[in-house]
Amino acid sequence: MVSLATKHNDPDASLSWVERIGFGSGQLGINAINGILGSFLTVYFTNVALLDAAIISTIIAVSKIFDGISDVVVGRLVDNTKSKMGKGRSWLFRVCIPFAISVMLLFFVPQNWPNAVKYVYVFVMYNIVNTVCLTSMLVPFYSMISLITRNSYERGLLGNIQQIFQTLGNVIVNAVFVTLLAKFSSDAANPNTQQAFTLTMLVFCIAMVVFSLICVFTTKERVHDEPTEKKSEKKADNGPGFWVTIKALLSNKYWVMMFFANLVIFFIIIFNAVGGIYYCLYVFYDMGQYSWLSNSATIAQFAIMFVTAALMKKVGKEKLYIAGMVISAIGYLGFGLFAKSVPIMIVCNVLKGAGLGISGAMAMGIVADTLTYGNLKTGIDTVGMGNAGVSAAQKIGLGLGTAVFGWILSGAGFDGALDLQGIPQPQSVTTAVEFVFTWIPLIMFAIISVVLILFFRLDRDLKKLKEEKGIAEA
Repeated sequence: MVSLATKHNDPDASLSWVERIGFGSGQLGINAINGILGSFLTVYFTNVALLDAAIISTIIAVSKIFDGISDVVVGRLVDNTKSKMGKGRSWLFRVCIPFAISVMLLFFVPQNWPNAVKYVYVFVMYNIVNTVCLTSMLVPFYSMISLITRNSYERGLLGNIQQIFQTLGNVIVNAVFVTLLAKFSSDAANPNTQQAFTLTMLVFCIAMVVFSLICVFTTKERVHDEPTEKKSEKKADNGPGFWVTIKALLSNKYWVMMFFANLVIFFIIIFNAVGGIYYCLYVFYDMGQYSWLSNSATIAQFAIMFVTAALMKKVGKEKLYIAGMVISAIGYLGFGLFAKSVPIMIVCNVLKGAGLGISGAMAMGIVADTLTYGNLKTGIDTVGMGNAGVSAAQKIGLGLGTAVFGWILSGAGFDGALDLQGIPQPQSVTTAVEFVFTWIPLIMFAIISVVLILFFRLDRDLKKLKEEKGIAEA
């Protein structure tokens, strides 16, 4: 098979930039779709398919139960995968096209069906997209950080690069999605039409498949370590037992903290993504404000990642991750206090984005280190299940964020049909949107920042474990 990956097989050696960028390209494709699902799926359901926000939110919340189970299943499958392409790459190769097809179908709710049948269709397709396909892309992709290299710096750099490409995906979506909707719409006055969404999603789905294949053919999995201790607890051929692996993860306090930190961050991300659209519609009453509102944070998030690798060398992943949380919290506080001044709001958005960029760039590298820490503590290899758990946390955060946003919106009296009739939404909708866009994220960022400042000491404890076992730092 043709491969453009770095030629050597040494898991402790440096990687080429072709492989680093090739790995990140996989996140570009996946996250562009994931970003659209987070930002525009609810808008599609409420404003194109004309479905009830509360019912849609409930469907999404219930689906997250199945989604969480699927992460565990796929993580287990990744751990037990035996393929010439590796544990992670083989999954991206097999699943990218089914993922594209299912996304297209999710954004094609038949208009002439009864509403009850439409809700069943949404439930089935949403679970095929998220529970099956997205899980089978994200869990293997995140696992590849641990499988491509065990060099701590390279893992941090890969985490930084995938975050750069993830944010680039958001920038592209923010910059062109609404424009493409307007270009492809069958109604010049209304970009939210079925034709517009179908053609726009086709463009993005094709791009996702291309970038996923680039990721597959430019990377190589070099880490094939067996657990170092407690091999008697392994099953004959399939690695450690399921419950042994779960117990090992739950006893890993740093992995548990990263699980909840990722859940909180992605809960906030969805409030920011979906909330930004509704903020422009029902607080600014001007959708034209969406560009600066979204991109002032997203571009700052993207730009800061080009210096995080240098900062990581000086202060370490752990301190940088926590600093990003604190900076974002300050941004949300300023945005809430000075919500009438556009220049100050832009500055605060820059702080929000920069903080997220700093933390996001470090996140998956830190997760890989938590799994190394757990392996050294217990002798149990939890790469697949550990990354599955983090993927589950992210998707639970996205799903719960979407569901809670919809419930709050519905409880505030939102009715999508009012917009079609030219009737303003009630003032309670404006108040609700302001609350979920600013104050809930501020509270959640403040809580997780305090917890990490007080209890997160991964760098120190991992270094101590390596010294005890005579393992040299890469």
